[in-house]
Amino acid sequence: MTAATPTEVARNGLSRRGFLAGTGSLLGAVVLAGPAAAAARSAAPALAPLADGASVPALVVGSGYGGSVAALRLAEAGVDVTMVEMGMSWDTPGSDGKIFANTTKPDYRSFWLRTRTKQPISDFLGFPLDKDVPCHTGILDAEEFGGIIVYQGRGVGGGSLVNGGMAVTPKRENFGAILPTVDAAEMYATYYPRANAGLGTATIDPDWFETADAYQYARVGRKHAQRSGFPFVFVPDVYDWDYMEKEAAGSVPKSALAGEILYGNNYGKKSLQKTYLARAAATGRVTVTPLHKVTSVTPASGGGYTVRIDQLDTEGKVTATKEISAERVFFAAGSVGTSKLLTRLKATGALPGLNGEIGKGWGDNGNVMCGRANHMWDPTGALQSSIPTGGIDNWAGGGAFAEVAPLPTGIETYASFYLSITRNPNRAQFTYNPTTNAVDLNWQTAWKQPSITMAKSIFDRINSTEGTIYRTDLFGAYKIWGDHLTYHPLGGAVLGKATDNYGRLHGYPGLYVIDGALIPGNTSVNPFVTITALAERNIEKIVATDL
Repeated sequence: MTAATPTEVARNGLSRRGFLAGTGSLLGAVVLAGPAAAAARSAAPALAPLADGASVPALVVGSGYGGSVAALRLAEAGVDVTMVEMGMSWDTPGSDGKIFANTTKPDYRSFWLRTRTKQPISDFLGFPLDKDVPCHTGILDAEEFGGIIVYQGRGVGGGSLVNGGMAVTPKRENFGAILPTVDAAEMYATYYPRANAGLGTATIDPDWFETADAYQYARVGRKHAQRSGFPFVFVPDVYDWDYMEKEAAGSVPKSALAGEILYGNNYGKKSLQKTYLARAAATGRVTVTPLHKVTSVTPASGGGYTVRIDQLDTEGKVTATKEISAERVFFAAGSVGTSKLLTRLKATGALPGLNGEIGKGWGDNGNVMCGRANHMWDPTGALQSSIPTGGIDNWAGGGAFAEVAPLPTGIETYASFYLSITRNPNRAQFTYNPTTNAVDLNWQTAWKQPSITMAKSIFDRINSTEGTIYRTDLFGAYKIWGDHLTYHPLGGAVLGKATDNYGRLHGYPGLYVIDGALIPGNTSVNPFVTITALAERNIEKIVATDL
């Protein structure tokens, strides 16, 4: 398979298909030609690459949830915005005619600069699943630290490209422990509704859920939870549910029902390219430059900041180094990306005035995974939608909320699979290592034990009720718990500590953090709605008072 050339993948902005989908025409996005394509191009962000020596009013580093919110709201306020994204723009189909690779068939598009996949589920039925792939700037980064693997999306749209889309707003009674310095009343009256509207969240039709073959696994998960006394709750998602029903009917190309999730979703999921970034594009004030990595930010003598940026090719090699000036810089490279960059900038003297809270308060949202082996009379279905629809809520009783997650293998497994979010109290810190010029994270695998204990508060009881056992073939030989990873990195530049209460970095006017690095380690549920809502709150204040 031939990889896209650097010229092809460095084209800025949203894909034409992404723009049309963002305006509600998912069916038109499948085949695009003629006037429709021209209209999509005209609404996309500027295509010119970022020039060495450029001067920009606002630089947004990263294009995930926080960065996309910042870009849209700044542009609506009349500010010209330049976004730089380390990953690709994901607008060039592979030889199979699709933008993204299928979950069961990883290829050069799947992983960020790896020669072998590092899949969250490493084994199945005694067989290893990882395979060799060409080194490429693929969509999923499995970043390894000493005690944990952090999975992150790489590309325009950030984590929205690779997550399951579960758009969960935390319960109001849990919010004080999530963001203690933020007014909960404002968040639930204004910013959570604004975020959910902007993301296009919606809940599955409960009647269709009851009959859909692709959700048999979720119905089994619900039955087992309820028989053990746990509530099963439907949660919103950012999938186009009308499209999914058409997938089931066979009238549109399959996406969730083809198991697409881990390496992107080609049709039905409303990633940021189809929501916030599409609206930002329509302002005409936003430029997105992919395959560009910020390496340095320093105060400029005449005000503002000097920013050094490496341009990458699709093998990760630096092809050019650029230096630009920016009046304001918004750090939105994700919890890990933002925290690593700020930790390095402080330690190396580029931004020595950053305070001692930089790098602290990082957590994994209590993530831990497990599978259960059901009886033969409880099949979970060969066809499984890759988009979860609900979870088991034992947060009050045992400190765990568990997604009833899919195992879209294409065969009957008689297995139930879960990603749990737990009230794990452990927090890690990023530190700079001058010998290696790397930023390390001091997370320890043993710190996952509280998460396992909390998840067991659900699954030990279900196994006892059902007379079932844990699967031991998913994470290595005879290993029950997936305690080696997180999908939900949070913290590292905590709100009210490393920044003020709106994300302004102490000591440096015009520098802001606006992503998941602000949240101290846990949201009690999937975090991206909270990241989006907090960004909406913070950028509203910044626009009103700083510009």
